[in-house]
Parts: sequence; structure tokens; C-alpha cells
Amino acid sequence: MNKGRLLISQFRKRWQRRSYVEAICYALGMALLLGLSLSSTLIGGLVFLGVFAIAVLLLRPWQITTSRVSRFIDRQLVTAENSSQLLLTSPQELSVIARLQQQKITKQLETDLNALPPETHLKKAVIIALLGALLGVVLWQWGPFDKPLPHPERPAAVVEFYPADSIAPTITPPLIQNQRVLITAPSYTGVAKRSSTTMNLKILEGTRLSWEVYFDKPIATLGIEGFDIPSNFTPMTANGEIQPNGYRFSKVPERSGYYNFRFTDLSGNEYLSELYAIELQKDQSPLISVSGLAPFATFEFDQDKRMRFTTQLTDDYGIEDAFIIATVSKGSGESVKFREERLEFEQTIRLGAKNQILPKTIDLDQLGMDPGDELYFYIEASDQKTPRPNIARSETFFAVIKDTVSDGFAVAGTLGADLMPDYFRSQRQLIIDTEKLISQRGVLSKKEFEATSNALGFDQKALRLKYGEFMGDEADSGIAVNPEIPDAALDPDDPTAGYTHDHDNENEHNLVDHDHDHEEDPTQEEEASPLDNYLHNHDDPEESTLFTQSLKSKLQQAMAEMWDAELYLRLYTPEESLPYQYKALKLIQEIKNSARIYVHRIGFDPPPIKEEKRLTGELEEIENVFVKEDFEVDEPYQFIRQSIAVLEQRLRENQTLSAADKQIFAKAGEELAVLAIEQPSKYLKTLQALKWLTEDKPQPAATLLQVQSGLLKAIPSQIQNISASARSWDRLDQLIMKNLDGRD
Repeated sequence: MNKGRLLISQFRKRWQRRSYVEAICYALGMALLLGLSLSSTLIGGLVFLGVFAIAVLLLRPWQITTSRVSRFIDRQLVTAENSSQLLLTSPQELSVIARLQQQKITKQLETDLNALPPETHLKKAVIIALLGALLGVVLWQWGPFDKPLPHPERPAAVVEFYPADSIAPTITPPLIQNQRVLITAPSYTGVAKRSSTTMNLKILEGTRLSWEVYFDKPIATLGIEGFDIPSNFTPMTANGEIQPNGYRFSKVPERSGYYNFRFTDLSGNEYLSELYAIELQKDQSPLISVSGLAPFATFEFDQDKRMRFTTQLTDDYGIEDAFIIATVSKGSGESVKFREERLEFEQTIRLGAKNQILPKTIDLDQLGMDPGDELYFYIEASDQKTPRPNIARSETFFAVIKDTVSDGFAVAGTLGADLMPDYFRSQRQLIIDTEKLISQRGVLSKKEFEATSNALGFDQKALRLKYGEFMGDEADSGIAVNPEIPDAALDPDDPTAGYTHDHDNENEHNLVDHDHDHEEDPTQEEEASPLDNYLHNHDDPEESTLFTQSLKSKLQQAMAEMWDAELYLRLYTPEESLPYQYKALKLIQEIKNSARIYVHRIGFDPPPIKEEKRLTGELEEIENVFVKEDFEVDEPYQFIRQSIAVLEQRLRENQTLSAADKQIFAKAGEELAVLAIEQPSKYLKTLQALKWLTEDKPQPAATLLQVQSGLLKAIPSQIQNISASARSWDRLDQLIMKNLDGRD
């Protein structure tokens, strides 16, 4: 064999090897994908052999001949000069020129042929194998298929069975070789599938449970019964693929309850297991926490009207969406209008994140709010629960832009009259006049300035006295000024002596006369009337007003501020009087707005009025409306009460239990299971005994008494009737009863 023919033969073998490797990669990828996802090495091996055979048949490595290799080299290598076919011919059969060309091409292929890859898709096959292995691992860990039991040996907490018949069988009953429960949480939780050998389970609502039980010897039937299985017994499906004598049952529990296993051996003997609990836990709603924001915010017109806050959202399985619902209130009275908007957070909601912190800035100017407008908003968040997500709402926050024009007064619906007189609004005019006087200090003469300031002080006093009149201060309710005090009686060192009250010296003669004219015996004290605490005494100025105590205290505080404002006006220092006037005005505005109420207006379109029927007074078609409804009140623990009555009758008459009695016991067991979930130590034994009563076996009287006693404890005690008790009689009650007796 010449050297050129040897080069082509080596390239052909390399091509065939790569083709077989490519087929192996295809088969390995599919075998890993199906074998891992189905948790079966047997299936993986069969898939590998099948895919490898199919790939070899498609690639056909045995059909790669030297002629095909020669044609491939001529297409791929320019240096071959379409003369690689000469390497397959013996030099003796070629001409001199052909031999020279053969030698030339041989030297070229010695260097170029090693760098030329065969015509295969080996890289693609390797990528497919890696993807198949990766996807198989993912499906094996989190996919819908079940993994094999990790340990074929018998678990520690194995399910124990007891004969259903009171007579123990003579043969050795079958034993459980292996057991497990596959727990598949809802897909939205992102929780991986897990298995448990414990039969008492706490799971999330919507979780699918798959029981697998394997016995050491064949049995006739195996079933599961209890909790919310409609037929109370459902046979388990035979499942001997992984281990022989295996059974399987799958269900999504809809409520908490108890269940047990029952199987029949080949001899017809029945066996029951203990009761096991399934407790469903609800998916909690998202938690919303807002920081950096007050419940109520007030802004001036020229203030920065932006609200910055941070919202923290927390959920046990992930947030789906969150947004802000804002309502803008514009106008007042009958012309109030509401506009609702949905505001998004500044950051995008990370779908499925369990904890998110979202900042937000609400600009009242961007919402088109004007002075006097109000904003109400709350935050709403939902989780990923399917089919209906849990929705949570935060508290409502308020923001108001103060009105620069006026604060309108609205009387609450429970008040019969507007208690705010017109002259309450004159304090603002006093402030305007005082500010004008301050600005004209350099223009007016000293005499004119002091006269004007004194006149403003008089107006302030008149307004304060009007407040006193409205508060019920009848002794000092007039506007007229008291007679001027002679200058000789004034203290020259006290500039405010003419404007204050000397309570230590004034009206002393009245006190003396009163003492002389109305001497009282201190031993004779009039007995206080027992009705004083229940009467509204109009003689007391503190009580002779329609205002509540909170409004009266604000009015008294406003009057105190007016005292100081009047004092400094009288002293010709209006600059120092102005702050007190502003404080008095602020208190007045708060009193005006105290009775203001806010209601959410809804649209109402009244039906059109028929003009031909209007004001006719015809009442023939008007009928009274009578609505009669029947309500059915479900008696709690109805079947437990029926079971107690049935047991009492059977014990008294010494009768056996009928099929109808066992149906009542089965329903009572469902009611008792709800109580046993909360208090298993108290009701679990009774539930187990009640379960035995539903069997087709004679039961001793002791068992019936045990079940009856347990059911009586499960019924809640009746509410005791409230009996008449001794009452305490105070002085007022005694007087009323005495007057009533006198009238009789």
C-alpha cells in the first residue's frame, strides 16, 4: 500500500469513530433525561440502547468508504487540487506526470489532512448530551415524577396494623417493608418536592399527597379511609414497578382530618392501622409596613408638597403585585368631586420575592391638587397564591393642602343649629387693622398712633366680651365699657392699673353689706339634692352653652390669648400684640373645623318623574312591602348528639348496632375529627373507639360506654340563663320609686 492510500484509510477510520461517538452522545442525552426524570435505571438503559441503534442506522458509519473520503478531501482542501483519487491508484498504473502529481498530493496531505475534521456533528451531539443530563437532574429533583425510595430497608416509624376481628389470626400477618408520603406543594410556592416516612402531616393548602406502601408478602387489597374521602374507603392502586407488593394513592386534601389504612390478606383477614392526622395550614396574606409617613399630613400652599416614604412588603411565598390607590377630593359641599388613581412604586416589583423594600415619593402638585384639596391613599399588595391570591391593604393615609381663602364651616348632621355667630369671624379683621397700623408707624403722629392702638384694644375687648356672652358668662356679657376710674384712684407706678381688675380690693363694700344683711348659721347647711348630678344647671356659666367640653376649653384658651392681645394694644405696642392675635385666630379656625365631617360621595341617578302622576295624590297603586324570610340554623355537632342518643338506646335495650347507626357514627367521627385536630390528647382515643364501632364486628358494652362518655365531653356546655341578682339602689332611684308609689 502506498503512503497516500494509507493516509486516506486512516482518515476514514477516524471519521467512523467520530460517527459512533456522535451516536453515543445522542443516546446518552436521552437516557439521562428520561432515566433521571422517571427515576428508573432500567428505563434509562433501554432508552440508551434504542436511541443508539437509531442514531447508528441514520449515520451509517460502515458506509464511509475511501472513495467517499477522497471526494470529501477534494471538496474541503484546495491543496488537494482534486487529485486525491490518484492516491488510491497504484503508481505502476499511472503515467509519469500522474506519478509526479501523486507524490505532490501525498506531501500536501501529510501536513493538511491532520487539521481537517471529518464530516460529523460531534459538538452538537455533546451539547445535546449535556442538556439532557442537566434537564434530567432538574426533573429528578423538582419535576412531577417521583424519586425512588432512598433506602429499601424498613423505616423506623413503620405503620402498625391490628386485626379488625377480636379473634387474632393464627397466621403471621404481612408486614410493611417500606412506606413514604410524597409531598408536592403548589407550584406557586417554589418549594421542592419532598418525601416523608411520617404519616402525621402538616401541609399547606393545595398540597398533593401521594402515599406509597410496600409489604413483605402479597396481600389481597389495601385501602385508605377517613378525613374527606367521600366513600370513606378508597382502594389503593397496585404499584410494583420499584418494589414488589407496592400500593399507591394520591389526593389533594381539602380540609384537616384523620385517616387510617385497612388491608385484607390472602386468607380474608382484615387489619386496621392507627389514626394519623393531616393538618392544613393557610397561606398567609402579605404584610405591609410603611415607614417615614404620618397618618395625617398638612401642607401650606408655598411649602414643598412631596411625601416621601418607604414600604416594606413581606410574604411567606412571594409577592405578586403591589400598588397605591389614591383618591383626590376637590371642592366642598355639593360640588365636591373625587378622582381615584392607581400609583406605581418607583421600583419594579420583583415577582416572587418574599421581602421587598419599595421607596415612593408622592408629589401633590403632580396630582393636580389645589389649596383646600385632600388626598386619601392606601397600599394594596397581593401574593402568588392560585387560583385566588391573598390581598392585603394598609391603613389609609391623609394629606391636605391648607386653603388660603377661607375655612368654610359645616354643621354636623346631629346638630340642630349653626352655633358659630358671625362676629366670630372679626378676629381676622383685627389682625389686618393691626398690621396696617404697624406699617403706618412712621407716617402717623404719636397721638394718632396711640389713639388707633387704643381703639383696636377696645375692639379686641368687645370681641372678647362677646365670646364671654356666647360662653354663658352673663355677668360680663355687655360690650359697654365700665365707667372710667378717676385718675386719682390709679396707682401712678402701675401703667396697667386702669385696664385690670383688683380682685383683692374691689367690691369690698358689697361683701361687707352681704355679711351684715345675710348672716347664715354655719350649722344649717342645705342638703344637696340627689338630682344635681343628673341636671343641666343653666345658672352655672360653665354649663350654659351648647358646646362640648373640648370646644369650651378652646374658647377659653382663645379668650386668654385675647386678654394678652388687648393688653399690648392698650400699651401702644401692636407688634407684641400681633402673635397673640394669631394664636386666637388659629384657635377660632380649629373650632370652626371641629364639626366638619367627611363622607365619600357616590353617584345617584333618581328615576324620572312622571309629570302626569306628579302631585295628583293617587295612592291606589301604593302597597305596603312585607318581606318574609325563613332561616335555617344548623345545630352544632348534630351527629354527635344523635350518636349519644343511639348509644343510650342500644345500651338500655341491649340491642346490636344497625347499619344506620354505623352511618351516624361515621358522620359523628367527621365532626369529632375537627376537635381532635386541636386537642388530640383529649379526643383521639374517643375517635379511635368510634372508628371501631363502624366495623361489622360485635362490640362490648364497655366500648359503647367509653364512646358515649367521650362524645358527651365533646359537646360544649350550654350557656346558663342569667338569673336575677340583687341590685344596688342609689338615692335617685329611691326618690323615683317613692314618687311612683305615691301616685299609685
